Amino acid sequence: MIDGIFNYFPHLSETQKAQLMAIGPLYTAWNQKINVISRKDIDHFYEHHVLHSLAIAQVISFAPGTRVMDLGTGGGFPAIPLAILFPETHFLLVDSVGKKLKVADAVAAEVGLTNITTQHERVENITGSFDFIVSRAVTRLDEAWGWVAKKIAAEQHNSFPNGMLYLKGGDITAELPHGVDVQRWELSDFFAEPYFAEKSLVLLSPNSKKW
Repeated sequence: MIDGIFNYFPHLSETQKAQLMAIGPLYTAWNQKINVISRKDIDHFYEHHVLHSLAIAQVISFAPGTRVMDLGTGGGFPAIPLAILFPETHFLLVDSVGKKLKVADAVAAEVGLTNITTQHERVENITGSFDFIVSRAVTRLDEAWGWVAKKIAAEQHNSFPNGMLYLKGGDITAELPHGVDVQRWELSDFFAEPYFAEKSLVLLSPNSKKW
């Protein structure tokens, strides 16, 4: 599957390829100590976790200096694969479970990522502002938006408006919060693997008329 990722992202540097190849064995080893990935999913690590995370990179290339918070990162997804692709973007990985962040810290250190920090905290207590919030379906869209809406920076540096980039499956209609602009991409348009059927990436941004 790692070759498939290289095919989807043909312009990776040799350093980036080496980092992506390294994280698979690292997560497999760590998962035997701290269960951050389900046992059935670890055999599909690159498809279900790395490629899924990198769907965000099929939509946006973060400008240098972009500030991104990963909400409910767990062991580091989607942030660690994205941090490999965007070494000039800073990622804050937030989770309320400290032992999962221990894995993220260890993996990042092992592959030489210097553009991430972690914080063991509930997202409601995080201070500061961010260009984007990224997450992989930690809760309903409207609930997640309520946690982060006031943390989104007003000044924009990217080709898309600042907001929350959320990887989510199924029908999201009932979960959309009021007063936001919504853009959505089907992951099956990017990736041929059946796993990505009915999975999507949603960008929620503060409504420009209310901002």
